[in-house]
Amino acid sequence: MAGSQPTAPKKKASAKTAAKPDTEKKTARKTPSALQQPLTPSPELAAVVGEGPLPRAEVVSKVWTYIKTHNLQNPDDRREIMADDVLRKVFGKDKVTMFEMNKHIAQHLK
Repeated sequence: MAGSQPTAPKKKASAKTAAKPDTEKKTARKTPSALQQPLTPSPELAAVVGEGPLPRAEVVSKVWTYIKTHNLQNPDDRREIMADDVLRKVFGKDKVTMFEMNKHIAQHLK
């Protein structure tokens, strides 16, 4: 009597779970996104990141490298950046938070 219990019928795969044909191929983006678009830094920002057009992400990365190389983060609050003479021209004040930094950098990119 062990095998006398009825079993549920097996379900067929629905259309949603069936494998989709590989007819839809993604096309490569022809123009760079806003973060990848090369921008020209102002002379003040170029003193930190260098001359020539750079993508926004690379500019921010180079500013962070400059900050860490010159030990400009506040040791008590690492979110705060203490500007030296070069960064003071970019930020416009002595101290900025890392959240404000991108706003100030954006004003120096065209």
